[in-house]
Amino acid sequence: MPPPSDPNPTAASFDLRGLLDGRRGEGLALMQAHINPVFAKVLKTIGFDRTYERALGAHAWDAEGRDYLDFLGGYAVVNMGRNHPVIRRALEDYLALDAASWMQFDAPLLAGVLAEELVRRMPNRLERVFFTNSGTEGIECAIKFAKCATRRPAVVSTVRGFHGLTNGALGLNGDESFRQGFGPFLPGFRQVPFNDLESLDRELARGDVAAFVVEPIQGKGVNLPEPGYLAAAARLCRSRGALFVADEVQTGIGRTGSFLAIEQEGEVDPDMVVLSKALSGGYVPVGAVLVRRNVWERVFTSMDRAIVHSSTFHMGGLAMTAGLAALHVLDAERLAENARRRGEQLRKGLLAMQPRFEFLRAVRQRGLMIAIELGPPRSLRLRAAWSMVQAMDRNLFAQAVVMPLMDDHRIITQVAGHQLPVVKLIPPLVIDEADVQRFLAAFEQVMVGLHRFPGPVWDVLRRLGRNVIARDSAAGNGSSAAAAPLAAGTSP
Repeated sequence: MPPPSDPNPTAASFDLRGLLDGRRGEGLALMQAHINPVFAKVLKTIGFDRTYERALGAHAWDAEGRDYLDFLGGYAVVNMGRNHPVIRRALEDYLALDAASWMQFDAPLLAGVLAEELVRRMPNRLERVFFTNSGTEGIECAIKFAKCATRRPAVVSTVRGFHGLTNGALGLNGDESFRQGFGPFLPGFRQVPFNDLESLDRELARGDVAAFVVEPIQGKGVNLPEPGYLAAAARLCRSRGALFVADEVQTGIGRTGSFLAIEQEGEVDPDMVVLSKALSGGYVPVGAVLVRRNVWERVFTSMDRAIVHSSTFHMGGLAMTAGLAALHVLDAERLAENARRRGEQLRKGLLAMQPRFEFLRAVRQRGLMIAIELGPPRSLRLRAAWSMVQAMDRNLFAQAVVMPLMDDHRIITQVAGHQLPVVKLIPPLVIDEADVQRFLAAFEQVMVGLHRFPGPVWDVLRRLGRNVIARDSAAGNGSSAAAAPLAAGTSP
């Protein structure tokens, strides 16, 4: 006879809502006291120190009931929107089962069904799945599998790529701002420029490369592949005995208008695909590495190596349920199609503004993954203002867009550039026509203000710049390092 569903009635005395109500508004202070004081300072400096009370879809509301439009999307985690009722109901149903999760020596049904669903969606035959808790963990898995399967020591990635922040993933990371202070890194990691097949082939020709790991679209600046680049890179890898690993952590699960971004790039034939972020449904962290069978069998070669790579928390019931429900919503609501449609509306609306605004240099877009690149203006007065800000720090200028979008319009975006400032948009795939028009109208107003010099936007930038220089002088560091935190959300 099964035990009662609540064998310990005293557990019901925990009152989560009461706890939250009693400590409302303390989040920033607790962040500053116990978690990350520097990040708390960044939030205050750029005006992102808000307290969100609830969220639904692409919107969130603060304690005063003010509505925020989220065009950051939790770094592409909440593709299905926040608190999607179908995914939430699935999780509630799972909890009601009193399921035997994490038995460890078992074969969980939900994991098998989710693996089957993911395999079915691949553009080629990737028949094995290893579940992870994050995209970074998936990259670590791919590194291990590639080295084990090929018996080669080196892994190649691209300049400006982002693959996570753990020790192995940092070896692949092409952004020096994340690497600084954490070296030396594991040996054997090398980088080539994105979109450069000749450089890739030179590295592969050395004969020691286990894998080439690449984002189909570089998340940091939304750098798009040239036509044919990814398919040719995969063929080069195969001809040289290396594996081709597609890091679809950010680009996957419908973000670019198809389930995987590589589906839009011709005959790309990966040996591994790494997924995470949106597979969580915005509720429970989960990732997956899809692997070609012959690669898998070179890692898990015998029964005594059956768990040679494993994780305590992989294949958890809640995570598998979230993944299955997220895929169901993606299909049922045709969210990849919506990403194509809304992304095209945003691209056209932004390009229509380009002749009017000198700072608006370029728009790069694939589905709902969009970069708005800012650049030097033509007119002498605005060029002087641009030079003033660039002299303080090249990461600052995009804040002239991100901060007023938040302060004046309650729209959440992020800075995500390299050599030139970029404002990045990765909203939930559930945004509608009204959300698109709200963003375009707000962006236009911000651009109008940015092209008035002097003006309030420039006053804010000057104050930020003075703070950067003051901290730089006190710390004795380069201004770019001191200013880096001001580029809020510069993670992928």
